[in-house]
Amino acid sequence: MNFGYYLNVYTVYALLGAILVRLLTNRYKRGLRDIPGPALARYSRLWKLYSVWKGDHHHVEINLHRKHGSLVRIGPNHISVSDPAAIPTIYGLNKGFTKACLADMLLKRGIDPSNTYHRAQRRNVASGYSLSSLLESESAIDSCTALFVSQMSKFADQKTPVNLGNWLQYYAFDVVGEVTFSKKLGFLEEGRDVDNIMEAIHGNLVYASLCGQIPELHNLLVGNPLIPFLLPSLESWNQVLQFTLKAINPQAPLKENGEIQDKVTGKDMMSRWMAAHLADPERFSTRDAIVHLSANVFAGSDTTAIALRAIVYLLMRNPATMAKVVAELDNAISEKKVGNPVSYRESTTHLPYLGAVIKEALRIHPSVGLILEREVPEGGAMICGKQIPAGTTVGINAWVVNRSEEIFPDPDEFLPERWLDSSPEKLKAMEQSILTFGAGSRSCIGKHISFMEMYKVIPQLLREFEIELHDSKEWKTRNIWFVQQGEMICDFVRRK
Repeated sequence: MNFGYYLNVYTVYALLGAILVRLLTNRYKRGLRDIPGPALARYSRLWKLYSVWKGDHHHVEINLHRKHGSLVRIGPNHISVSDPAAIPTIYGLNKGFTKACLADMLLKRGIDPSNTYHRAQRRNVASGYSLSSLLESESAIDSCTALFVSQMSKFADQKTPVNLGNWLQYYAFDVVGEVTFSKKLGFLEEGRDVDNIMEAIHGNLVYASLCGQIPELHNLLVGNPLIPFLLPSLESWNQVLQFTLKAINPQAPLKENGEIQDKVTGKDMMSRWMAAHLADPERFSTRDAIVHLSANVFAGSDTTAIALRAIVYLLMRNPATMAKVVAELDNAISEKKVGNPVSYRESTTHLPYLGAVIKEALRIHPSVGLILEREVPEGGAMICGKQIPAGTTVGINAWVVNRSEEIFPDPDEFLPERWLDSSPEKLKAMEQSILTFGAGSRSCIGKHISFMEMYKVIPQLLREFEIELHDSKEWKTRNIWFVQQGEMICDFVRRK
């Protein structure tokens, strides 16, 4: 045997030894070794990647916490937390926990995920998302609702089943168009996925959900500088950007250098942000404005559509609850407490049971189905009575905490009454334990848009139609960061 043979054997054994040492180091990581969880997860992130790839990770985490308790180790350096009391620690202001997981991917896209940058940018755009600003666009939202009802009337008149799940997303997209660009984006009018943007967003979510578990994969895939040139179809974020620019240009034409040509006037978000740029270009660039407009396109429809589907589906699956919502609405109409269309203020003031249904549906089916990850700051942190080392990735899954058995008895049951019958102290604890829209400085900035759609379109649909599932099969869901629902085929009948 020659020297080359022995060198090859030595190399193989050295490599295997290094892998073994790494696996054992992961398994017995100080401060985490005694936290329970899946056996493979203690050694490698492959368990987490596989669990997310299956599409049911939210249910997996619920079951793990019900088996193991408040802390579950789901990766060599990853801890899932279920205790609502930990929300202020992990997501509270000035706690030092930084956003983990997708930071490198965001930086490669030119988006700074740091807390400092995020706070500055949020201040620049927050006024556009305020409820008072959005109420100025309420008539535009009403026009989307009217068109939606008109389209559903066609299915009712023809007695044709309709995939309501798709149409709710068309509605959400057109509302985003109105509040962002002062125009509908064509989804309701055409009854289809315009420019295949929904498909592109779906691809982005699948990619982010998987690479988020092992971010180094991003460097080999879309993060590789060669990939966008060799396989441009993989760069689906570009499709979102192009869709956004297409919506911008008629209202605010851009020069070749990317700057806007003229001053933009209006009450939509685009006008507000372009005005902010012109007032102080160094603080808020055109690129910053376009990034935020693209974020509206990317996230503004999916999350709301998921919530709207959950509300309608749970009502259809619970006829007694549906009857109570309709009775409350009919009574408010007869007493002239609500107009036609129902305004946001009227709905939130005079339809309390509808409000309870919305809260309960958002608890049962939050849009985001993966952990909102944070990195433990220097010095470590005490979480659920255990000292967690600095650098550990921790977080809470909304699907887990929203079903806390301590806070929500019978957590898997759809019980809107819990939001009306609880004591003030209990109600406060429940509201502080809900993570549907995130928490702290990173909570969903667009939640008021979603709530306006829910409180306006649901009563309008129930005013006009009786809605039933076309068959009794339970829907299927898939977790691709957002927990998206499958087909929701419904029958519409005009109410007499």
